[in-house]
Amino acid sequence: MYQKNDRRSIFGWCMYDWANSAFATTVLAALLPAYFAGEVVGPAGVRIGGTLYSATTLWGFTVSSAALMIFLIAPLLGAISDFSAAKKKFMLAFAYGGSFFTIFLYFCRSGHVIQTMLLFLFAQIGFIAGNVFYDAFLPQIASNDKMDWVSGKGFSYGYLGGGLQFAMALWLVAGHAQLGISQSTAARLGMVMAGLWWAGFTLFTVKYLREAPRKGVLPADFLQKPAITAYVIAGFSNLMKTARHIGRFRHLLLFLLAFMLYNDGIQTVINMATIYGKDELKLTTTHLMLTLLIIQAIAIPGALLFSRLAGFIGAKRAVMITLALWSGIVVYAYFITSSMEFFFLGVCVGIVLGGSQALSRSLYGSMIPEEASAQFYGFYSVFSKFSAIWGPLTFALIRQLAGSSRLSILSLIFFFLSGLILLAFVDINKARQAKEAPAF
Repeated sequence: MYQKNDRRSIFGWCMYDWANSAFATTVLAALLPAYFAGEVVGPAGVRIGGTLYSATTLWGFTVSSAALMIFLIAPLLGAISDFSAAKKKFMLAFAYGGSFFTIFLYFCRSGHVIQTMLLFLFAQIGFIAGNVFYDAFLPQIASNDKMDWVSGKGFSYGYLGGGLQFAMALWLVAGHAQLGISQSTAARLGMVMAGLWWAGFTLFTVKYLREAPRKGVLPADFLQKPAITAYVIAGFSNLMKTARHIGRFRHLLLFLLAFMLYNDGIQTVINMATIYGKDELKLTTTHLMLTLLIIQAIAIPGALLFSRLAGFIGAKRAVMITLALWSGIVVYAYFITSSMEFFFLGVCVGIVLGGSQALSRSLYGSMIPEEASAQFYGFYSVFSKFSAIWGPLTFALIRQLAGSSRLSILSLIFFFLSGLILLAFVDINKARQAKEAPAF
């Protein structure tokens, strides 16, 4: 039986973050960037079409490409899933597709540059697209007064689950000699474990997460068409209506613009931090993985701390505090030179990472109509992934032109400060009132 604030449904929802965070931590942030730079491409780079590309540049281009593809399809998928009450089906399809491609990363070896980029691209699409529908459940499973806490709880589950799986992968890589395998084999096995973790723990979501019943009814002239065709047409029609109306709601649109800017900085840090440490600071894989494990451990209380703080000062002010801290973090990152400084950087990132992401998600969820949550989170994903195209791309281009990643990391302060300024002008109460307007 579907109802809001149901403990079993919230548990099932949180467990998806527990499941897919293994990909985000072990594959996206830790093992694959280091393996791609050190083994697949190598320190000398690779020549494509007569141009020499570094691993950092190719990684940035691949991350941007995945974001672009989601940017193009997410709103339509969201509109279709809202109309058909199929958010859960879409989420699970992308989850198991993404975990499948993650497992197949095991077969990528030295020199398999294109193969590795393509498998990662499809796994990343599964991860991002699955999260569009995962996020869309938030306004349906939690009331407005519980949304910040439930969103933070989801992220804390993710950091804990992803951290535990990552610790297993770290043990495997660090102890590869005792196990009689090479470090590269241990890294590839760690990625297989992440894919299996993602697929296996998603079964809790399959069992416990409940979806609200369908409210939309297909127009009579659609009933003669095949079901898939009818839902695509209806979804596209709803998407166009929302796109025409969303511009009328100034504060919601202003929030999305602010989010697009500061999320660009956050996503670039997530996607490029490991390869920055490997390429620029020459840190070992063990140092990089220990730092990421620190981030996971610190991010658990960090997400819950900022969720509690939002209860006292409001989610908007709490997000603004995290953005000020993010600005200081990227300035500090420009100057670091040692592994200990990189460890401290990881502690700082862990404190603000969960808070900025969890509160942005719940703040947006409180401003959108519940019955069209997947569609509106499709727009949220558009702004998120549109920004995620430019951050890694800018990082990669600056690295390619300047020959150093330090200016790339420093450039991210623009995204955090400009997002902070725009967010200051958002009136959250007016945005929440506007979601009841007939145009929505």
